[in-house]
Parts: sequence; structure tokens; C-alpha cells
Amino acid sequence: MIDIHSHILPGMDDGSSSLEESLAMARESARQGVRLLAATPHFYATQENPASFLRRREKSLALLESAWEDSFPTLVVGAEVRYFDGISRVEEVSRLTLDHTRILLLEMPFTPWSTRMVDEVVELQRRGFQVLLAHIERYLKDQDSRVWDTLRQNGVWMQCNANFFLRWQTKRKAQALFQKGEIHMLGSDTHNTTTRPPNLAHAREAITKSLGQAAWQGFERRSYALLKDGMAP
Repeated sequence: MIDIHSHILPGMDDGSSSLEESLAMARESARQGVRLLAATPHFYATQENPASFLRRREKSLALLESAWEDSFPTLVVGAEVRYFDGISRVEEVSRLTLDHTRILLLEMPFTPWSTRMVDEVVELQRRGFQVLLAHIERYLKDQDSRVWDTLRQNGVWMQCNANFFLRWQTKRKAQALFQKGEIHMLGSDTHNTTTRPPNLAHAREAITKSLGQAAWQGFERRSYALLKDGMAP
């Protein structure tokens, strides 16, 4: 399994608060069968510039890697970048993509998006980024269907959290999007081992129970292919 969205880096944001907690999160992810784990701490342009963020990330990553165990998933690093006006024109955004890829994990506002916002996301695609919208389930109720049509037509990818498949209020919608191929990658969005623990295995179990093992295996193959396709030239 690929966990493309996590807050496992210690002391970076509202995720893991310590090295010990990060290692416990990694150990649980490995137990569940995760083989590649993306560390994607929050980046807020209104609070910090990219250079400062990257210095903090490098320090946190070095600490985590110093204690990383061979049995843990392969660790890659990126960021969960909060949308801001003008994001498509900022050159330093390229430093926030997932390791060795063009993939930019983008968190959008939890409000209806303006035409300008959608145009900026499309412009990021045109600039050569592969935009991956974080936890799309949080935006669905606020967006017009035409927004999703525009994004899909321009090659934007969609990530959802495991909980989308686990909550009775949302699981039918999750299954429908999954069957239509409109979910490209899954993430735990794990922040800790208690209130927001690693949980991808639970989503896998829910999907295989409802849609069958073949559906899950096909999704895994597509996710790995997309990750390879997103690698920077």
C-alpha cells in the first residue's frame, strides 16, 4: 500500500509531537502493510516562507531517519500545501513537491471555490506540476459539479482519506467515486497514534469487502503507475 498523505514528521505541525510518536506511527503503518509512506507536513504561505519551512523539514526528517528501521515503509517527503492567491506564479512551490516527482499535494479552502481558484489549479498543471488534491471528501458538498469536470479534464488527481470509506455517512459516495476511477490515491492523513492513527488497512478491508479483492488490486496497480508517471523528468 501507498500512504500518500501523513503528518509523521516530528514537531513540524499539528501531527506527531515527538520522535517516539513518529516511530510508533511508522511501526503501525508497517504492520498494516504500508510499503511507501509520504511525510507531508502542512505548509502555510501566510505563516512561513518556503526556505524556512524546508529548513525545519530537513531537521525533522534527519531526526526521524536517524531512528528509522529497516522494517518500516520506504519514506518519501513532500508537503501538504495550503492554497493561496497567486500560488501558480510562485517559483518556490516547485520545492514543495513530493520527492523526485512533479506531484504537489494541494489543500484547497473548505468553501466554494471561485473561478480564479480553479484557474490557478489548472495553471499549476500547465506549468508542469501534477496537482493532487488532498482529502477531496472535505470539499465535495461545497463545489459545483462543473468544478470537478474542469479539474478532471485538466488532469488533476484526487486523494481521499481512509475515513471516507469507513464512515457510514460517506462510504457509499466513496465507493461510487472509487468504482468510477475518480480517486487516484489514498492517504491515512495520520497525525498521531490515538485520535488520528494510521488506518489504511481498514479502508482496504472495507473496499475489498464491498467491491472485491480485484477492485483493490487494480487500484493499487494504478496508484503505483501514477506515482511513476508523476516522477520529475
